Amino acid sequence: MVSETLNPDAAPPGFLRDDGEKPEWRVEAGLIAYPDAVALMEARAEAIARGEARELVWLIEHPPLYTAGVSARPEDLIAPDRFEVFASGRGGQYTYHGPGQRVVYVMLDLNKRRKDVRAFVQ
Repeated sequence: MVSETLNPDAAPPGFLRDDGEKPEWRVEAGLIAYPDAVALMEARAEAIARGEARELVWLIEHPPLYTAGVSARPEDLIAPDRFEVFASGRGGQYTYHGPGQRVVYVMLDLNKRRKDVRAFVQ
């Protein structure tokens, strides 16, 4: 269940679409493998861009793993064999993900909103 702090009806100005359509909110109960999550996100983002799917805010948990951002250096990982490591292609260094840690993946069409990433993040 989506809590009050994650209430999509409480979106700040500039976050809502001009047409009033709200994204789908999905909260997964079990663990989702990172490669499966990436594949779903890529497919969903492409479908959203084509206008064939609703936007999605997806809350999931992964099995224990590290994601390696574009700034990650192999020598910085203290125990490289402890968990699987996945290159993320995003900023940052290494990030741990695992059970009990909710990850929020936001798939929105910013062309349908105010194009202001700082306002969106705020």
